[in-house]
Amino acid sequence: MRIEANDMSLANAAQLAQLGIEAIHSGDASFDLSAVRTCDSSALVVLLAWQRAALAAKRSIELSGVPADMLSLATVYGVKDVLPISASGDQ
Repeated sequence: MRIEANDMSLANAAQLAQLGIEAIHSGDASFDLSAVRTCDSSALVVLLAWQRAALAAKRSIELSGVPADMLSLATVYGVKDVLPISASGDQ
């Protein structure tokens, strides 16, 4: 699923989390984040919510196109190693 939002922040985190959870329940657990240009720590909350939903459904998520800012936040908050970021997403 391609996330079309150019921003992942507190303003749209709940909506994006729900969108992703619905996609996971429909069988799509691959997320392309290449359209995202700006983010805050709320983006990590969204990614972790997707991961929890996938684990509950006995699936795993894949994150690609992860923006550098999001990757940096994940590193700072210590969750980079627990999120399934594909090599192609390490930009």
